[in-house]
Amino acid sequence: MDIEECRRRALDVHARLVRVYGEPVWHSALDPVAQLVTTILSQNTNDTNQHRAFRQLCERFPSWEAVRDADVEAVKDAIRTAGLANHKAPAIQRALQTITAEQGELSLRFLENLSVQEAKSWLTRIKGVGPKTAAIVLLFSLGRPAFPVDTHIHRVTRRLGLIGPTVGREQAHSVLEELIPPDLYYPFHVNLIEHGRETCIAGRPRCSVCVLREVCDYYHTRVAQVDEPA
Repeated sequence: MDIEECRRRALDVHARLVRVYGEPVWHSALDPVAQLVTTILSQNTNDTNQHRAFRQLCERFPSWEAVRDADVEAVKDAIRTAGLANHKAPAIQRALQTITAEQGELSLRFLENLSVQEAKSWLTRIKGVGPKTAAIVLLFSLGRPAFPVDTHIHRVTRRLGLIGPTVGREQAHSVLEELIPPDLYYPFHVNLIEHGRETCIAGRPRCSVCVLREVCDYYHTRVAQVDEPA
């Protein structure tokens, strides 16, 4: 499938998902520093534990400066429900320290004045901040055209054939940004995740009720052929 056909399929996928899940409208829920922290907390855990750990962190410390300067054991204790506290607490403090050292204050608002590529490059220089985390901060907090790829999106887009079978998660960010119009990054991202959780699940995808099966490589090559009568 060539690039133009992939783009047409991506638009078709978007339209089908909107019919099922609606069209999410972007709004900035968190300051970019807070978004960076909660995204680090989200690694290898579920939404419930992530939100609980973030809430506990905010209740324990009055500011991000206080988190930055706290004893690391206190930060670990506050975020323990998110799992991997021994890794995440130092990562959070390191990120906050890096921002302060380079900007003279604990703020990421300066990213609004950079190009998207410059902003991504700046964020990913922080140890422990990869392409997904950088894209989430830019898209969700600042409304910038960056497309985050998590486990659900990587799985669903690979099954659909929008990315190749050997394209890894990091490479998928740039591949999908080429296929999808920037003004659709937010709704496409949100709806793909919802679809990955509800229908195109990891173990046994619910292809029989999937609104995307007509445009899905996985369905046509691995499911439809099995279901055809002999």
